[in-house]
Amino acid sequence: MKPTCPWAMHISRGTVQDHWCVKTLRYQHQCFESKVIGLYTQSTIAKEIEATIDTNPLIPVKELRDEIQNKHKIHVSEAKMRRAKLDVTYKKDGDFRKQYGILNKYCEELLRANPGTTVQIDVEPCCDPSSPTRQFRRIYICYAGMKSGFKMCGREILGLDRCSIQDPFPGQILTAVGIDGNNGIYPVAFALVEAETDQSWTWFLKCLGDDFDLPTNASFTFISDGQKGLIPALERVFPNAEHRYCLKHIRKNMKKQWGGDVFKSMLLRAASATSLPYYINAMEDIRKADTSLFKWLEQIPAKSWSRAHFSGSAKCDILLNSICDEFNKHLIGATDKPVITCLEYIREYMTKRIVNVRKLQADAAGPLTPYAQSLFETIQSEASQLTVMMVDDAIYQVNGVGTTQCVVNVELKTCTCRKWDLTGMPCKHAVVAIRNMAENGMNVGVPENWVDEAYWLDTWKKVYANQISAIPGPDMWTPSECTTTLTPPKRHEQNGEPNKKRRRSSLDERRKISTAEKRKKSMEEVERVFSSGGQMTRKGHFKTCQKCGNKDHNVRTCKAVGGTGTSLQIDVMPVSDCL
Repeated sequence: MKPTCPWAMHISRGTVQDHWCVKTLRYQHQCFESKVIGLYTQSTIAKEIEATIDTNPLIPVKELRDEIQNKHKIHVSEAKMRRAKLDVTYKKDGDFRKQYGILNKYCEELLRANPGTTVQIDVEPCCDPSSPTRQFRRIYICYAGMKSGFKMCGREILGLDRCSIQDPFPGQILTAVGIDGNNGIYPVAFALVEAETDQSWTWFLKCLGDDFDLPTNASFTFISDGQKGLIPALERVFPNAEHRYCLKHIRKNMKKQWGGDVFKSMLLRAASATSLPYYINAMEDIRKADTSLFKWLEQIPAKSWSRAHFSGSAKCDILLNSICDEFNKHLIGATDKPVITCLEYIREYMTKRIVNVRKLQADAAGPLTPYAQSLFETIQSEASQLTVMMVDDAIYQVNGVGTTQCVVNVELKTCTCRKWDLTGMPCKHAVVAIRNMAENGMNVGVPENWVDEAYWLDTWKKVYANQISAIPGPDMWTPSECTTTLTPPKRHEQNGEPNKKRRRSSLDERRKISTAEKRKKSMEEVERVFSSGGQMTRKGHFKTCQKCGNKDHNVRTCKAVGGTGTSLQIDVMPVSDCL
C-alpha cells in the first residue's frame, strides 16, 4: 500500500482473550494494490470469475455476484458484475471490431482447408477506389461438403429463413436448409447480411443459384414464411420456381379474424388434400362456413399452400417451414458473438451434426433409411384393406372403403391420389398393385425397390460421406494475400417496429424457448384432458381458508365463528397437555 493512501485502521486488544477492538477505520482507498486486495476493480473481478464462466457460460449475473460476495465477504454491484462478465466473454469470443480486420485471413484459411467452398464478401460502395480499407456489408458461405451432399440428396427443395444478429453491429443471418432421406434437416448455405431487404435476399439467392447451377428458368422448390423482402426477390431471380408458404404463418394471419379449431381443421383439410377434387370439396366447405374466409384464402395462390397444386419434382410434400426453425434454434448461441466467432459457431454445429448422423447410420439396417422404413411399413399395413383389379401390365384399378377408387400406373410411378407423385414413396394403392404384379408372376423384386432413391440407405450414407474440415487457430493463420482491410459495418435500419425493449442475449433467448416449450406442454395436457371428457385435477394444490387460516376448505365452507357454516368447530386440548 502506498504511503500517500489515507486508508488506516487502528485496533487494540480487548478485555476478552483473543478478542480485538477496532478503534479507527478509514475506507478511503486511493491505490491500486488495496483495491486488488479488496477485489473492488472490474478487471480483478473478471479474473476471479473467468474459471466459473468457462465451466458454465450460461450462469446468471446474480449467481456470480452471490458467489463472489460469499467467498470474499465484499459487496459488488450487479452492474459491475455484468460488465466483468462481458469482459470475460469478449476475451473468450474476441473483439467485435478487430475481427473484421482479420476476416480476410479467416476466409483464406477456410478455403485452404475446404477446397471448393464458396465464400463471397460484399462491401459498401466506396467513393475512393485507392482507399486501403473497405466497409464490410455481407458474407456468404457454402461449404464444399454440404454443396456436394445436397446434390446427392435427390430432394430439390430448400427452406429459406432468417434470424437476427444481436451484437453491437445488428444484422440478419439468412439460411438455406434442405431435407435428407431420413427427413432430417440438411443445412446448405448461410449468409450474414446487413438487414432483411429485397436487395439482401436477391444477393443471397443469386449466390445459391451460382453454387447449384440453377438457371433463371429453373423449376426448383423453395419454402419460406412469406417474408415481404423474399417474395419479390424470388420472383426476380427464379420466376419459374415453386414457392411454398409455411402453413403455420398463414394460420397465424387467419387467426386474427377467424379463430377457433373449426376453421383451423378446415384449413388443414384443404392444404393436406393431395388431389384437386378433394381440394375443391374442402374449399366448398369453407365457403359454406364463412364466405369472407373463402375470399381471403383465394387471394393466396393455391400453389403456395395446397398439396393438390404442388409439383412432384421436390419429392417432398411438407407444409411447414420447420426445417429452418430447427436450424435457427441451434444458431441462437451465435447471434451475440463477433463475426468470426459467429461463423465458427455455425461451422462447428454443422460438423457435429454430420458426426451425429454418421453414428445413427452405423446402427441402421435395411434398404431404406429409418424414417422411410417406418413409413413404408405403415403404408404396407394400410394396403391390406384394399382390393385391386388389373387393367393391363402397367395400369391397375384399386378400390378402397366405400366409393374410394384410384388408378395406379406402375410404369410412370403415378397414382390418382398423387401421394406417390409428390413424395416418391409408393402409396397404399401402389403397394397393392405391386403385390398383384408379384402374384401374377412378374419380376417386381422387393417392394422397397419401388421407393425413390432419395430414401435409400446407401444414398443417405453417400450424402453424409462429405464432411467439413476443421481449421487451426488464429495464431497459425498465414498472412492474407488481400491488401484491402475490412472495417466494421455501418448501422442499417432493421425491418419491423423499433425495438423498445432491451436487447436479448443468447441466454435470454434459450430461456424464452425453454419457457415456451413448457407452456406448450402444459396447454397440450389441458387439451388432452378436456378432449377425453375429463376434468382438470387440483392435485398438488391446497386450498387455504382466508378466515381461519386452516387448509382443505375455503371461506364459504368455513365452520369457524363468523363463517357461513352451520356448526362451530372447537379445538379440544388433550388431557395430557393440561397436566
